[in-house]
Amino acid sequence: MRIITKYILKKYLLNFIIVLISLELFFVGIDFLQNFKELPQSANLQLLYVLYNAFFTLTLALPLSIVFGWIVTLVIFIKNNELVAFHAVGATSKNIYSSVVKVSLFLITLLIFLQATPLAYSYEEKRKILKGEYFTNSKTDIFLKYNEYYVYFKKLLPLEKKAEDIHIFKVDDKDIVQSIIAKNAYFQNNRWYVVDAKIINKPKDIDINTTKLDVRYEKFLHTLEGFKPKILDNVYETKSNFSILDAVSALILLNNQGINTDKIRAALYNQVIVSFFVIPILLLVFAYASLNSRFFNVGKFTSASIFGTLVIWGIFFMLFKFTNGGVLLPEVSILLPMIIWVSISLVLYKRKINS
Repeated sequence: MRIITKYILKKYLLNFIIVLISLELFFVGIDFLQNFKELPQSANLQLLYVLYNAFFTLTLALPLSIVFGWIVTLVIFIKNNELVAFHAVGATSKNIYSSVVKVSLFLITLLIFLQATPLAYSYEEKRKILKGEYFTNSKTDIFLKYNEYYVYFKKLLPLEKKAEDIHIFKVDDKDIVQSIIAKNAYFQNNRWYVVDAKIINKPKDIDINTTKLDVRYEKFLHTLEGFKPKILDNVYETKSNFSILDAVSALILLNNQGINTDKIRAALYNQVIVSFFVIPILLLVFAYASLNSRFFNVGKFTSASIFGTLVIWGIFFMLFKFTNGGVLLPEVSILLPMIIWVSISLVLYKRKINS
């Protein structure tokens, strides 16, 4: 690694960390003060609330900190005439910003990896603590389709991986041919085990005088293979998030059932793709920075850069909310704007650099 690269990274990472910690403390602190009276008296739950909120805030603060840290670093370089010095010793523009872009890509990838873990449910967990539901998580009256089966859960307990009062109906050409009734079912070995199931089969050929229902009992009956309790929980929670792994599993399963997956695709695109919107901003901020501090308006440059970053972030955030509410298709509201944004940024960057 070149000395100049080490120097730039050292300055940038220091500013990035300062900005990230500042944003985290601000958002988490404000939220804690606003909700302090509604939090449980337990110190452990209050600490968990702060930790969950810190990670949830990280998904917002980290992309912004990447840009804000770069803005601060550039302003310092320009005011100290360091950018001129970098070019004087033979460094190109690419040599200056490439290391920062690579580190930013690594940080965003790390954030995506964390969202593939249970930490992705931080917002949901902190909301449960706030509402006093942290230890009583359950869903009621869930009705879903799985292949040729229609399944009804009177009560679902995702944390315990348990369901109560189960009714499963097998449908063949719009006709119910089998029904399974049980009090409990448990999720183990990637499938649901129905305990003490009562199975009622309807004969294919019905005769009023001789035909009767076939009733039998099974100690264990497995069904809904791969349908995780957390997926069931989130599919029926309109404001819930998904981890990336659960989102992929839910997408595959629900797509096979012909069920609308707009919400899941939107969550997946938002977690995996949208965070990369900051990379074009890094290039544009560098392109529109000045080498000469004498004719450089620091206030105007900083204000425009921060305001532009917040506007772009706000647009993607708004589009995600629209998509999550079922207003727009995720491919139209997230993927297409992202492609347009990257294309426009590259055009503006090349035009500015070449001029």
